[in-house]
Amino acid sequence: MRFQTELVPATLIRRYKRFLADCTLADGREVVAHCANPGSMMGLAEPGMRIWLEPNDAPKKKLKFGWRLVEHGDGHFTGVDTSVPNRALRAAFEAGVVPGFDGYTTVRPEQKYGENSRIDFLLQGDGLPDAYVEVKSVTLSRRLGLAEFPDSVTARGAKHLGELARMAQAGHRAVMLYLVQRTDCDRFALAADIDPAYAAAYAHASGAGVETLCLGTHISPDGVTVAAPIPVDT
Repeated sequence: MRFQTELVPATLIRRYKRFLADCTLADGREVVAHCANPGSMMGLAEPGMRIWLEPNDAPKKKLKFGWRLVEHGDGHFTGVDTSVPNRALRAAFEAGVVPGFDGYTTVRPEQKYGENSRIDFLLQGDGLPDAYVEVKSVTLSRRLGLAEFPDSVTARGAKHLGELARMAQAGHRAVMLYLVQRTDCDRFALAADIDPAYAAAYAHASGAGVETLCLGTHISPDGVTVAAPIPVDT
């Protein structure tokens, strides 16, 4: 998935009201960027961080920049836009390059299911069980090389796990897919200390037959693509 317009570097001044960020461009101008991330962004919103913004000239958008990346140095990036994983994964599913999903030829995003919920992807293929795939963007890292989810309490995330468990119990294939939007991590684990209820919901879902898949990403100011699976620490 390539960014629609060329990203520009900036320095973060502050993030506030969750969806806004004051930034300084390379030419010294201060601008307000949209931050498409409702999470805590723990460790990713410190003043002075080098970030990358996507300009836009859409007349209906009040803000002319969107915050897309944090640059950590040594060539490592974190993607902070929570809409990116579904876009990148849709391209990967349609190209048939996601491990474990050979033979699934129909990709249906945002399908209604369960109790007033929507699944990120419903995959279908001849002779295969319907696959319900829930996607979570992973950006937290508190220990070197370890990516964690969630970065804040998420009752919505626990609800999604419950819905997946019911799909698995009904005989469907149900998959919890964590996409690590960091290039500096090679392992994944749940942040059970941040949200014990989510960890409990995950344990229940796993016991009900819900699969777990964690994938890495290749990230640069050009775009984000899905990479190889990452081991899950249990």
